[in-house]
Order: sequence, then C-alpha cells, then structure tokens
Amino acid sequence: MLSYVLRRLAYGFVILIGVNLITFVLFFTVNTPDDMARLNLGGKRVTQDQIDKWKAERGYDKPMLYNAEAQGSARLTETVFWERSVSLFVFDFGRADNAAGGDIGHEIRQRMGVSLSLTVPIFILGLLASVILSLWLVMFRGLPVDFWGVVVCVVMMSISALFYIIVGQFLFAKQAMLAPVSGYASGLDAARFLVLPIGLMVVASLAGQARFYRTLFLEEVSKDYVRTARAKGLGETVVLGRHVLRNAALPIITSAGSALPGLFMGGLLTESFFGIPGLGAYTIDAIGSQDFAIVRAMVFLGSVLYILTNILIDVVYTWADPRVRMQ
Repeated sequence: MLSYVLRRLAYGFVILIGVNLITFVLFFTVNTPDDMARLNLGGKRVTQDQIDKWKAERGYDKPMLYNAEAQGSARLTETVFWERSVSLFVFDFGRADNAAGGDIGHEIRQRMGVSLSLTVPIFILGLLASVILSLWLVMFRGLPVDFWGVVVCVVMMSISALFYIIVGQFLFAKQAMLAPVSGYASGLDAARFLVLPIGLMVVASLAGQARFYRTLFLEEVSKDYVRTARAKGLGETVVLGRHVLRNAALPIITSAGSALPGLFMGGLLTESFFGIPGLGAYTIDAIGSQDFAIVRAMVFLGSVLYILTNILIDVVYTWADPRVRMQ
C-alpha cells in the first residue's frame, strides 16, 4: 500500500505542476499585468508611471515564463511564474494583488474554520438524511410511497439551489424571523447565523443524493445474499441496514469522498448569499476583482485537496471491502 500511495503522490505532484502552469497561462491570456494594475488603481485615468510602480511592487514587472536577458538558471527563476507560483508548493501563498495587499495564507487560515463550520454539518447531515431516505424508499419499493417519493425527489432536483436560498430567506428570516437573513458572528453566536443556510443546503442536496443511493440499494436487494438473509428470518430493516448498506458502501464512499475538498473550500453560493466570511466568499470576491494572487492560491489549494482526497478514497476502499487490493 505504501508504494501505491507514494506513486499516486508522485503523479499528483506532476498534476499540480500542470494545473499551476495552465492556470497561470489562462489568467494572463485574459488579463495582462497592465490591465490588473488599471483595475486596482481605479480605472483608465492612471498614468503609465503608476502602472509601472504597481507592477514593480507586486513583482509583475519581470518576464512571465522565461527571462531571455538573464543567465543560466536565472532565466527561469527571475520570472513572474517562478516568484508567484512555484512558492505555492511550500504553501507560501504571498500577498493579494488588491490595494489592501493582505497575506493570503493568513486569510485562508482565518476563513477555513468559518467554512468548515458551515460545510461539515451540511456534509454530515446531508449524507445521513439521503441514506436514510433512500433506504426508506427501498423498503417500500413498488408501493405508492416509493413512487411519490421519487416524484418529489425529481421535482426537488429540478429546482435550483438559488431558489431554496431565496425562498428560505424570505420565509424563515423575513417572515417568521427565526434566523438572520445574512451575516456572521464568532463563537457560539455563529450558530444562529448558520442554522438557516445549513438547513437549506441539506434540503437542496437531499433529492439528488437520495435518488442516487436508492438506485444503488435497489441493485443490491435483488442479489442472492439478500434472499439468503431473508430466508434466515432477518427482518427487512436488518437486511437493508446491515447487509445492503454495507455492500453498497464503495459507491457511497466515492460520492461522499468527492465532496470532501468542498468542505475546506467552502460553499461559493451559500457564503455569498448569506454573508458568511469563508473561503467561498473570499474566492468569489477575488474573481470579481480579478485578483490573480488569490485565485491561483485557491485553485492550487483545491487541486491539492482533490488529489489527496482521491488517494484517501482508495485507501478507505480497502477498509470497506477486503477484496479490494492496491497495486
């Protein structure tokens, strides 16, 4: 297993280099350093001296990928890519390009806890609710309860998450006044700001996950081991909860594991609409202001998390099913 994990980490490092390079090239294909300087300095009414000063302060006055005027290894090291992107591999995110110029690493550390306080409950509650609902539908398969349950799931899947947010804010925050419309507070006071977005996002994701898990469980209940379990006199609840759920664990692990990077990166839509100062809102603000330093840091961090998550999923496979072997 160790050799497999090390090999996957080596592949992941190569992928990170490629993602970093592609992000760098794509961003500067759309926005030149001069464009970024004008945007941060307040529009078109800026002089070329101001633009040059802004670029020099942030290291954008050097060649992008290759410095033909330098000698030896300096042709690669004295470039914007080397100074602004290679440092990411030691998790040195540098400073933002905006006027405030805050330390990106500090902002990530401060905001990660906020994002986790929102996304972890959504992940856990959503997973539990969808598994329980799908098992309940399978228990009543072929009956009107199952039919209408699937119909409701399809209807809920057809509705955008944005609709749940807007309607939820109107009904529960403005009309019933059960929770604040938006905002955030530290400590225990954060609970009253988080309960509404957590509840709405669990409901918004429930239908799609429940239909997926229902399909998995329906495939399992027709297999021989289920008929054998029933023949031994086991109740349907025991058969579904102990045998079917266990044998359908691998697809559930894959589905749930794929959502883990999102726990750290935060919910872009949710944090923006509810005014929660997490990593999702931080990324949205950076995209809106075309702050390349923040965008590249978040893309890199997301890539690292996805690579590590995929490796973790493979390791968990061997625990969930002894028949799985890593080679």
